[in-house]
Parts: sequence; structure tokens; C-alpha cells
Amino acid sequence: MRITHLPTGIVVSMQDEKSQIQNRAKALIVLRSRLLKAAQDAQANELGDLKRSQLGGGGRSEKIRTYNFKENRVTDHRINMTTYALDSVLAGDLDPYVDALLADKRARQLGESDGR
Repeated sequence: MRITHLPTGIVVSMQDEKSQIQNRAKALIVLRSRLLKAAQDAQANELGDLKRSQLGGGGRSEKIRTYNFKENRVTDHRINMTTYALDSVLAGDLDPYVDALLADKRARQLGESDGR
């Protein structure tokens, strides 16, 4: 018995039993398992790609913020903002950075909508 799944092109051949009906039943089971495995692999690849795109490679060029204790300096590399108030940032006062990030996000969104 030979079964071909036309959408994917997966071919299953089965000649274990004397009966063609039994061979067909076994071939369908094998075909179902191969289709399920292919779907699971595709989903795992998609999730892996999504995860890698969100995490990045972890290199120095991907850093978000630099804290320089010697100069009391904080630099946010995403928006090129530098302040000399490390002590207030460590105390939890992130409002200047949050406001600047939101303003940058709004500016980028406006730039995208103007380009359309």
C-alpha cells in the first residue's frame, strides 16, 4: 500500500500485513504521525525564530543602558540620552527616561504614518 499526501508530498509505503486493508490502516496511522511531527516542527521553528528576534544575540552592540559610577552617568543607547544623575536613577526615578522613550516612540510612529 502506498499513500501520498498531496498538499505536503509526504509518501508512506506499507507492506507489513497480508491484507491490503490492514496495510492501508497502518499507512494512514504513519501518515498522521508524520504530518503531526511536521506541524510541530514548523511551530517550534516559528516560536524559536520569534524568541531569537526578541532576545537578540547578547552582544555589546545591543546594550540598552550604560551605568558609569565613576562619572555618575547613565546613558540610554536606544535614544542616545545621557544624564549625570545615576544616584536618582538607582533610587528609582526613571521618569525622564520613560518620558524620552515615549516621545521617541511617538516620533517614530508619526514618521511611519507620514511615509505611507
